[in-house]
Amino acid sequence: MYDEDKEYPLLTAGVDEVGRGPLAGPVVAAAVILDPNKPIEGLADSKKLSEKKREALYPIIKENALYFSVAEASVEEIDRINILQASLLAMQRAIEGLGVLPEHVLVDGNKAPNVSMSVDTVVKGDSRVASISAASIIAKVDRDRMMHEYHQRYPQFSFHKHKAYGSKQHLAELLEHGPTPEHRKTFAPVRRLLGEGG
Repeated sequence: MYDEDKEYPLLTAGVDEVGRGPLAGPVVAAAVILDPNKPIEGLADSKKLSEKKREALYPIIKENALYFSVAEASVEEIDRINILQASLLAMQRAIEGLGVLPEHVLVDGNKAPNVSMSVDTVVKGDSRVASISAASIIAKVDRDRMMHEYHQRYPQFSFHKHKAYGSKQHLAELLEHGPTPEHRKTFAPVRRLLGEGG
């Protein structure tokens, strides 16, 4: 149980993931261990920050954090083990990629990945815990940049705008062009199209 008044060990990692809801692309997770001697101004839940603000904080977090790591679970993994399990897998990979074994882990949400160290889940952690906010920003910026690359690869899809979420525009593009290899085949709108197409 997370306690805001508790002193957590220096090597406590904040962990968050981005991309559970979209219809395409991997789920991306980040783990960040902040340096208490280098506090970062302006950290907040990445969803509440403008894209410009996230992009500004991104290099500051990377420069000032003691350790950070980004990992993902692929579209194939999402389709094979389901989005929740894939999210936990991406978080586990991010923690394991830190370059140091954290003494403790704080995870956004109410489900914890399977790791060897002690873990607390923190509901709304991305707005309550600085290291989870930092992780949410890193994961969000990385995934958004990936969506810009997808738009270059598949210009008929406005991935740079809707970020693969099931917006009206994205659903219309899916209907017109059919799914790309990046689309999650087990997600209802894509599954329906494949069912009709196959």
